[in-house]
Amino acid sequence: MKSYPQELKDRLTARMLAPHNESITALARETQIPKDTLYGWRAIALGRVNPTPAAEPASGAAPSSDVKFAIVVETARLNEHELGEYCRTKGLYVQQVQAWRERCSAANAAAPSRAGQEQAREQAREIRHLRGELQRKDQALAEAAALLLLQKKVQARWGAGAAASSTSRSVSK
Repeated sequence: MKSYPQELKDRLTARMLAPHNESITALARETQIPKDTLYGWRAIALGRVNPTPAAEPASGAAPSSDVKFAIVVETARLNEHELGEYCRTKGLYVQQVQAWRERCSAANAAAPSRAGQEQAREQAREIRHLRGELQRKDQALAEAAALLLLQKKVQARWGAGAAASSTSRSVSK
């Protein structure tokens, strides 16, 4: 990774910010510095990103389960605003803490009993059976509707006598 002198960074950052507000694309073209680098410098200058010194461990390192549990306990009684403030000071996301809280709750939930599992299987079988029965009845209903429609068409085409005789023939077969 190429490093740039601090003076250059400061000068370009000043051009990116108010009152100049120069385009990052134009600066990248002019200086041959990648746009991503310039965006990063601007974010640091605006305080949106905390630069991490090389001596610190990577921020992507996941905390241990003990640390996660301690955070969940610390934040258990905080309201939404206080939780947001806590997460900002610790460099966490609110969603992370909420997910950890849910996992802690789920870990202490009782496992389903054998009777409960068997009941769930029986209900699943019953649902499959009822769905199949519903599908068969839907098909029968569609067939009956089609036959009624055909009967009306025959009646309109050849009259009432032809429809009655054609219906009686089809029923007798």
